[in-house]
Amino acid sequence: MTGPRVLIIIQNLHVPFDRRVWLECKALVGAGYDVTVVCPKGPDDPAYHVIDDVKMYKYRGYSPGGSKLGYVGEYVYSFLMTLLLVLRARRQGKFQVLQACNPPDIFWPIALLLRRLDGTRFVFDHHDLCPELYQSRFPDAAGLPYKGLRFLERRTHRTADQVTSTNDSYRDLAITRSGKAPDDVTVVRTGPDPDKLRRGQADESRRRGHRYLVAYIGVMGPQDGVDIVVRAADQVVNKLGRTDVAFTLMGSGDCFDEVVALRDELGLGDHVEFTGRVPDETVQAVMSTADLGLSPDPKNPLNDVSTMNKTMEYMAFELPVVAFDLRETRVSAGEAAVYVEPNDVTQYAEAIVDLLDDEVRRRRMGRLGRELVETKLAWKHQQKAYVGVFDRLTGRRDWAGRPVDGATARTARS
Repeated sequence: MTGPRVLIIIQNLHVPFDRRVWLECKALVGAGYDVTVVCPKGPDDPAYHVIDDVKMYKYRGYSPGGSKLGYVGEYVYSFLMTLLLVLRARRQGKFQVLQACNPPDIFWPIALLLRRLDGTRFVFDHHDLCPELYQSRFPDAAGLPYKGLRFLERRTHRTADQVTSTNDSYRDLAITRSGKAPDDVTVVRTGPDPDKLRRGQADESRRRGHRYLVAYIGVMGPQDGVDIVVRAADQVVNKLGRTDVAFTLMGSGDCFDEVVALRDELGLGDHVEFTGRVPDETVQAVMSTADLGLSPDPKNPLNDVSTMNKTMEYMAFELPVVAFDLRETRVSAGEAAVYVEPNDVTQYAEAIVDLLDDEVRRRRMGRLGRELVETKLAWKHQQKAYVGVFDRLTGRRDWAGRPVDGATARTARS
């Protein structure tokens, strides 16, 4: 007999590429749930396939560009395709729980529809602050679009039976900005898997003939600060004369072509490598060779309260981190990072050089970061709270966390 059916929908990434959602899927499957995902296709993905008992319905993505109207078109298309595949997946039986991930905050009408049809409960997995994400991409924009995003966020929160927030700052906003009851919001951090993300044998060829290697991994969008990395590299190499430093930047995004052009404009082709998206084997080799990791996210309303996955991944690989002084970055990294005055490229470059020249400090910070991952941040410490949300909503456990039998299962809160 299969367990309760759970549907997870996500728009901005495909599964299993989205590491948080894939960890959630595996946690639910391991707890006996029947899991289905609706998401965009990744490269060469079929319209339907099954991986590790997770059923996936996928649609061809559509991205007309980074303009405001482009985002509207993308989200309308994604909503309609998601709705079509949700109804297709529902033919196999009703879903006990729907989880919607953001961005964007547009799927609450689907939750209302399934609630009306089947009594489906709704979990909102809160990954990003969409109003602040809009502000970070369009700093001069205000008025109706921002108010519209606040409305969608509020409707999503209030429609949800439960919210899982990636950190305490997001939890506080769900409570204070959207009026959620504290008991209905659970913090579930996106912790790395220390068994998979572990420093291995260095590959000296990754240094490309330089003494030191500095790494970046992550998305390359307007709010991610990759241009700051390139400008800091210019300071390190061309202003401070540190030609012994190489930079490897892994990932892609809306700004990829722009930051590559900036590198070429600054004459950094021998020092700054852009790999694009790379397989896990390349990530393992680079991170096992690097001397430190970069979290260049500039301070803005979004980044200051967001948890950066790349920061914790550096820590898992025992890499000290250079970051701007952001609230949630301090919560995650503690003493495993050096914190620089926000958005100051010169100070950022100087912090890189200072840390490279202090091997003892680097090793100590690397050990502290790895310890934090193993004892606090790792997914194994987060998944109990995550699965517990579904156990309570489906009546497997009561709201005190105690097992209940089918006759007394509490599937709705009074």
